Amino acid sequence: MLDYEQTLRLIRLAQNGDLEAKNMLINENYPLVKSVIRRYRNKGVDYDDLFQLGCVGFVKAINNFDVKFGVKFSTYAVPMIAGEVKRYLRDDGYIKVSRAIKAQAITIKKYLASLPPQAEQPDIFAVAKALDMSPEDVVFAMDSVRYPMSLSTPVDQTEEGSITLQERVADTEDLDTKLDHFILKQLISSLSARDRKIIIMRYYRDKTQSEIARELGVSQVQVSRIENKVLESFRKKFGE
Repeated sequence: MLDYEQTLRLIRLAQNGDLEAKNMLINENYPLVKSVIRRYRNKGVDYDDLFQLGCVGFVKAINNFDVKFGVKFSTYAVPMIAGEVKRYLRDDGYIKVSRAIKAQAITIKKYLASLPPQAEQPDIFAVAKALDMSPEDVVFAMDSVRYPMSLSTPVDQTEEGSITLQERVADTEDLDTKLDHFILKQLISSLSARDRKIIIMRYYRDKTQSEIARELGVSQVQVSRIENKVLESFRKKFGE
């Protein structure tokens, strides 16, 4: 695993045309790319294609990264990888926005623009009622014409000037940690009811194996075996 200084050195070399450095960065960060694209599986796109898209986003992250962003390279790379996949799904993949849906989105925008400036902004249900649409159709129509926000987009204004989305990201929780939490939540939700209960009691309620065994009416050995089996499966899935 590359440390911070090694990563920066390879990025500088890659940005100056060193293909070997670029390939080394890609090879060392396969787990990062795979962890990001995993959430887009079962979307009608072959896994190998998803992986290629993730690598394209990763290469763009290498080419555009600057230490002045004030974030770790992996933090910067995650939204670039995800953005490349989302762009494909939106433009070429399973999401096809019909003219009818685009027309609905335009109607919604016109309706919102026609409201008096002092009027309270209506929620989804109010918009749906006013336009004789279902709330689901309103959400889908509005989301279908929404484009990803650029990392350089100003999102706030201070006395020193505007703050970009990239700078805002630097002040938030590390995206790697958020991604790990997301994956862990998905893994826990996929467990059987019994196994999920044991893991939650063990690691979220700080109960001992003996306490769990008494509460579930099983032996401590059974609890230990189940816990070890689940943790081993988690390790394998995190390492894929």
